[in-house]
Amino acid sequence: MRHSLPLATQFYVTSAQPCPYLEGKLERKLFAGLQGEHASALNDALSKQGFRRSQNVLYRPSCAECSACMSVRIRVADFKPTKSQKRILRKNAHLLRDASAPWATEHQYELFKNYLETRHADGGMADMDMFEFSAMVEETPVRSRIVEYSTTHTLYERTELAAVCLTDLLDDGLSLVYSFFDPDLHKNSLGTYMILDHIEIAKEAGLPYIYLGYWVPGSPKMDYKSGFSALEVFTKGAWTALDDPSTFKSNNAMSGADPISEQVAAISLPDVLGS
Repeated sequence: MRHSLPLATQFYVTSAQPCPYLEGKLERKLFAGLQGEHASALNDALSKQGFRRSQNVLYRPSCAECSACMSVRIRVADFKPTKSQKRILRKNAHLLRDASAPWATEHQYELFKNYLETRHADGGMADMDMFEFSAMVEETPVRSRIVEYSTTHTLYERTELAAVCLTDLLDDGLSLVYSFFDPDLHKNSLGTYMILDHIEIAKEAGLPYIYLGYWVPGSPKMDYKSGFSALEVFTKGAWTALDDPSTFKSNNAMSGADPISEQVAAISLPDVLGS
C-alpha cells in the first residue's frame, strides 16, 4: 500500500514477516525511496524521526501488534565511558582508522562473510555475494563513508583488516548503518570499540549525536546498545532520555503502531520537499 506526502515523497508498507528479535512477533516496515538531489536532506530529516537507511531506502518499524523497536542515539557531549569501555579503548589503541568514500573491496567482503558465518549464519544477509555486498556499500545517494580499522604488522610490513563500519554523515551526527569485524578478535569487543571511536569522531567534528539504529528491550541481540550512557530513544514521536536502561519497562510489545495514514501525516519533511 502506498501513502504520500507533498511533492512525490511516497511511503510504502511491507508485508508482515517473522520478527528477528522477539519470538512469536511479526514485523512490518514503513519505508520510502531515497534518491535525487534532496536525498541527503530527506535522510537527515527522517533519521531524526526514527528512520534508518538501507542502500537507497529509508525505513522504520511499523508493526501492527507491537512497537517495541525504538531508534536510539547517544548525546555525544554527555557521554561518559564506563570502566569496561575505557579498557576496550586501551585494548584497541593500536588500530589504525581509515575513512574513505564508500567503495567495496574483496578484503572487506572476506571479513564480512567470516563475520556472518560465525555470528549470524541464520540471518537474512548470510547468502550475500560480492555483488550484493558492493551494492550495500556503494549504492548510497547520501553522504557516507566506509571506515576501516586495521592492525599493522611491522615485522611483515603488512596490514590486516580488523573491522569495518559503513557510516552516514548527517547534519546533526553520525549514523552507523552497518558494522562487522574479525570474529577471531571477539575479546577485543570491536563492535563496542567502533561505537566509541565514532563518538570521538563526532566530538572532533562538533556533531551532537551518534545514531545506533534500533534497540529492542528484551532482545539479547540488542542488549549491547543499552550499555552506553547518554542514550535517547525515539518513542511516541519524540526523543526521550534513557538514563537507566536497566529500569526501563516497555509495554510497547503489547500494542501496535498507530495507523499508517496517521504515521505518515505526522512525518515532517525538510523544507526543500515542502514540509
